[in-house]
Amino acid sequence: MPAPHIEDEGLAPHSLQGQSPRWFAWSPFRTSNRKGLTVAGAVVAAGLIGSALSAPGAKSSAPAAPPPPAVSAAAVLAKSVTYWDEFPGRVAAIDNVEIRPRVGGYIESIKFREGDEVKKGDVLFVIDRRPFQAQASRAEAELVRAHTQADLAKTQADRAQKLLDGRVISQEEFDQRIAAHAEASAAVRAAEAAAQSARLDLEFTEVRSPIDGRAGQALITAGNLVNPNQSLLTTVVSLDKVYVYFESDEQTFLRYAEMGQRGERSASQDARHPVRVALADEKDFPRQGYLDFVDNHLDPATGTIRVRAVLENKDRSLTPGLFARVKLLGSGKVDALLVDEKAILTDQDRKYVYVVDDQNRAVRRDITLGRESEGFRVVTSGLTPADRVIVHGVQKIFMPGMPVNPSEIQMGAPPASAEAQSPKSESQS
Repeated sequence: MPAPHIEDEGLAPHSLQGQSPRWFAWSPFRTSNRKGLTVAGAVVAAGLIGSALSAPGAKSSAPAAPPPPAVSAAAVLAKSVTYWDEFPGRVAAIDNVEIRPRVGGYIESIKFREGDEVKKGDVLFVIDRRPFQAQASRAEAELVRAHTQADLAKTQADRAQKLLDGRVISQEEFDQRIAAHAEASAAVRAAEAAAQSARLDLEFTEVRSPIDGRAGQALITAGNLVNPNQSLLTTVVSLDKVYVYFESDEQTFLRYAEMGQRGERSASQDARHPVRVALADEKDFPRQGYLDFVDNHLDPATGTIRVRAVLENKDRSLTPGLFARVKLLGSGKVDALLVDEKAILTDQDRKYVYVVDDQNRAVRRDITLGRESEGFRVVTSGLTPADRVIVHGVQKIFMPGMPVNPSEIQMGAPPASAEAQSPKSESQS
């Protein structure tokens, strides 16, 4: 058979002379007429695949759409609230007394147990009494002698008056006896003062508590020498009421002053504003007190002013030195919108929530947050009282506009039950 005549891609007819006809069998992957033949092969392959998919009995592999996720939504809480400002503080004793001896000597005994409560007048330490007892006895004896001399001087003065009237003694001798009587009377008063001082020193050998409170550690033990008005024996702090000191920043102080000028808040110096106090392990603020002192100047180094509150301590749970959190009434009643903290999400520097629209879709709302109040967060912009905010189940929302299956709850309530949140099964639909 003669070789076919092919003129493609610059191949000369003579270049095919002597080749086998089988070499020219058609294939879609041949390089000859590459563009047309390759496209033709792709069309044929697509047709084969389409025929296979459209064949009777073939099943689609596309998955069914998942049901909308179950979430709990609550209406925005609109109510009047009172703002409270929070400050860190420290508990302090109203009375904190350092016990020091008024006389010197050796400690003979300790009459209290460290850490126990003591009453005013209870003996805490006893100093060796013997030297002071001797001084008191000597002073008493001097007083008796002074009285005796004073009585003798009075008798002589009375006799001198009679002798002067009878012109038996001179005026000079009479004046001497009157002066001796006056001197003896003065000596009596001096002896009385010395005896009283000696009795006080003897009394001061018993070191007593000047207040009701709790005694601290005994810093001096028996047998040690103490100096009057110098040696620190122990401390006693009062417990029935305590102070809580805290520092208010300058901006808050100015805001309170401005509110006072507008008549929205009375001056802290003139009114006992309520405070709430919590210790470090208390979540709420269960303790109630009142403000009783505001300092007369701000500290220029810190820009704060010292404030003090008074609290009852009948259960003795407040110990001086404890850390405390203080809430001070910061405003009157104001209208506000509140949401649960669990509903608030963060996108870099923006805060937002998801609300449920009328088609049960999760719509993102950027919001501006205010203060905390009554366990909720105040929203100053971005929401309306008619909005329903998704509180529980926000982690199931992957993008705005996503369909959801909401269950209505009250703001601050726990999530709805699993049955209420789960979509109905196909058998129930």
